[in-house]
Amino acid sequence: MKKKNFPSGNAFGNSLSKPERRRWIIITIIFIAVVCNYIDRQIVSVLKPLIKDEFSLDDSGYAVIINIFTVCYALSYPFAGWLVDRIGTRLTMFWGIIVWSLACIGGGISRTVGQFGFFRGMLGVSEPTIFPAMLKTVTVWFPGKLRGTANGICQAGGSIGAIVAPPLVAWLAISYSWHMAFVVMGIVGAIIAVLWKLLYKDPPKEILEEALQSTVAKDAVSFSWKELWRRKSLWGVILIRFISDPVWYFCLFWLPGYLQEKSGLSLAQVGMFGWIPFLIADLGAVGTSIWSDKIVRKGSAPLLARKKMLTRITFLSLLCALTPFLNSAALTIAIFSMVALVCVSWLFTAGVVIAESFPVHNVASVQGIVGGFGALGAVLFNFFVGKVMDAPGAEKIFFVMAVLHPIALLILWKIVKPEKPAAA
Repeated sequence: MKKKNFPSGNAFGNSLSKPERRRWIIITIIFIAVVCNYIDRQIVSVLKPLIKDEFSLDDSGYAVIINIFTVCYALSYPFAGWLVDRIGTRLTMFWGIIVWSLACIGGGISRTVGQFGFFRGMLGVSEPTIFPAMLKTVTVWFPGKLRGTANGICQAGGSIGAIVAPPLVAWLAISYSWHMAFVVMGIVGAIIAVLWKLLYKDPPKEILEEALQSTVAKDAVSFSWKELWRRKSLWGVILIRFISDPVWYFCLFWLPGYLQEKSGLSLAQVGMFGWIPFLIADLGAVGTSIWSDKIVRKGSAPLLARKKMLTRITFLSLLCALTPFLNSAALTIAIFSMVALVCVSWLFTAGVVIAESFPVHNVASVQGIVGGFGALGAVLFNFFVGKVMDAPGAEKIFFVMAVLHPIALLILWKIVKPEKPAAA
């Protein structure tokens, strides 16, 4: 039977037939998938008091639950990056979304803390697949003058997910039950996985060649896995993520509970106002991504442009140190709006830095490695927060978070540079 082409009057079909338009459709699907990824992981933070009551947990017990996710996430991340570079983005991301959707449903039907912990671990194993796949897609589909913007749009899904999570999860929990929040998001994820598999394809030759012009290796030359570990820039981005990621994980896993338990907001009020820091972070970080691309178009080398932009926004993180001295939930939300903006700008741009520092056939592996170390930093910080949050001297949590991004900035300037294989 002869295969039918999309009719010429079909706008969606025309978009798919033109690579310059298809790439934006692909980015849109990734964006939606990242939204769901972040909602799934943040459900527990929005429902923290209910989860603690359901399973008779204190803050240390809650820290164990989120660290089950985070440890599995950290261990799985490097493997996810390796998998993308070996079998491609299409299959890796499809199966990743399917597994994390099943894990989310499993969390919703759990009746014991052991079952719940198992499914949070399953979520942690599967969720990292999307980020190396996303970075590889952005690297091969977009040239340097558009890469920051495309990556920013994809990454914005994380902040949008964090924005949507408080009102959506609160509404589902209040209207139905906390179990329903998990089940609904699992079903949505499965639909997205099917959509991705149907619509994604590798870029045609002309698009790929244009994209690789702004990478450090324009051909098939790349580092072996062993050689990667000898590159100073790899250790630079590892340290950057290890040091700075814990602040973002605090925003995701601890801030909604902090607003309820320390600032006096109810679950409904968190649903109404808890999304504000993530909205500001999202809009600001998309803006900083576009800003860094504009610096490239003005003549700066791509990697230098990312460093310049991050330098100009990083020290907003120092505001975090004021948090324990505030008696107003509104002021806490305002402070963390600025802190989250810094966090998300760094997360958006770190992937672009990798794409512009390593050969294209290594970027997913590098993203997986550094993402794993970033999650490991969050694991250690979660234990610290779980033990200190309700103890005297809890303000030290916020003093530590205030200086982590400035330290990461120093490492970025001193260590990270383009890495070319000897044969390139």
